[in-house]
Amino acid sequence: MFEAAELGQKVSKHDFEAALPELRAELLAAQRALKGTRSPLIIIISGVQGAGKGEVVNRLNEWLDTRDIQTHAFWDSTDEERQRPYYWRYWRSLPPRGSTGILFGGWYSAELIDKGYSAESLNVIDTDLNRIVDYERMLAVDGALILKFWYHLPRQVQRRRLQSLTESEHSYWKMAARYSGRKKEYAKFCSLAERIIRATDIGLAPWHVIEATDRRFRDLTTGQILLQALKRRLQQEGDGPRAQGPEAGFEPLAVTDQATILDRVDLSQSLEKEVYKRRLAGYQERLNQQAWEAYRTRRACVMVFEGWDAGGKGGAIRRLTAAIDARIMRAISVAAPTDEERAHHYLWRFWRQVPRDGYFTIFDRSWYGRVLVERIEGFATDAEWQRAYREINHFEEMLTEHGIVVLKFWLHIDKDEQLRRFQERERVPYKQHKITEEDWRNREKWDDYERAVNEMVVRTSTEYAPWILVAGNDKRFARVEVIKNVCQRLDRALHGG
Repeated sequence: MFEAAELGQKVSKHDFEAALPELRAELLAAQRALKGTRSPLIIIISGVQGAGKGEVVNRLNEWLDTRDIQTHAFWDSTDEERQRPYYWRYWRSLPPRGSTGILFGGWYSAELIDKGYSAESLNVIDTDLNRIVDYERMLAVDGALILKFWYHLPRQVQRRRLQSLTESEHSYWKMAARYSGRKKEYAKFCSLAERIIRATDIGLAPWHVIEATDRRFRDLTTGQILLQALKRRLQQEGDGPRAQGPEAGFEPLAVTDQATILDRVDLSQSLEKEVYKRRLAGYQERLNQQAWEAYRTRRACVMVFEGWDAGGKGGAIRRLTAAIDARIMRAISVAAPTDEERAHHYLWRFWRQVPRDGYFTIFDRSWYGRVLVERIEGFATDAEWQRAYREINHFEEMLTEHGIVVLKFWLHIDKDEQLRRFQERERVPYKQHKITEEDWRNREKWDDYERAVNEMVVRTSTEYAPWILVAGNDKRFARVEVIKNVCQRLDRALHGG
């Protein structure tokens, strides 16, 4: 693969300076035009040591408008990053639509490279690379323009560069300790790099391997590739929406449209008041102890509450929060996305809220809005909500792999019970704020929502994050059922079994 990047290609100073004014002008114009699109530009800078990756990034910041560029270098992970799933630090570094993010290494991080040096690495590496492909495809299909640059040096050139850097006190910081022994492992590093590039070189996010022996050739080639990619994207934007259906790798799954999973929920279940009080108090005491144990053992928990309007989500959440110390818990009510949130992939705002190790986060509504209200109300295209099932499963899988306990509750009631609660809310003064015209409009689409809920459960109830369907016609039963399941799942997570 790297033979084509060892040809000794050069650009003279005269040719470089002659090409530069027009290139810079066109790059700035394209960058300004990108501002009016839904496409964020993500530039990954990677390659062999000594290839001048930092010089390239500085050059891009010189040629482009730096006010609209975010540059991120992923050195050793911070405590804040280590206490969350691995991809958390990348999600929060993504640029908004129309802006540019330059990522040193990005998700092709030093940790990924390090894995390639262990004897049992290949299966682990391949799993990581498959996840990268899914991640990049997800971002690209959502509109991101992803450019990945790999800068290569022949062995002898790299050796001279690294020796020069080592002898230069000003540049010594570039020689991170973790790479100090890699100069003798050039062949192994290149073999691993080739494996990574081949596995992740997809049409939606291709690699560009550039010879970095001559700095002017390296920089000019980078600028030209960037300009061509921006022009193509701007042309596509002018031609209308890009295809985002099954051809992008997200084949819809057929789900039967007859009886639903919700039909199997026994809504007649109830609890007497005294039994309810006794059981609730017992589970709340147990949950309080478990929450502190989870905090001590650094085990985080994410709870998701979805359900019909007036289904009892708020009441169930209040019984949970009464049992968990507020210092280690957050309850988040998810509303319509803000302008900042709409400028990113829809999962971005939820990745930002992932709790640190040992903490609890409760979501009143969640990322499942993409396949429920956004689907039914037309806020998401068919392609967007269809591929969301897979994206959500990957998201929750990464949470659980980090050790986060994920609990998902659907609070189910029937139409008659919902009507009774709506009418009560209109009648009781201190409940009137809970009922809106939107609630009544949603009720008219009950059958559509029921089919969407059924499909949501079929596609996203996984072994690592199963759905818990709670009979909610009786509020007392529902509240105890919720807290009981939380206690049981935490017990298994903390003590096994």
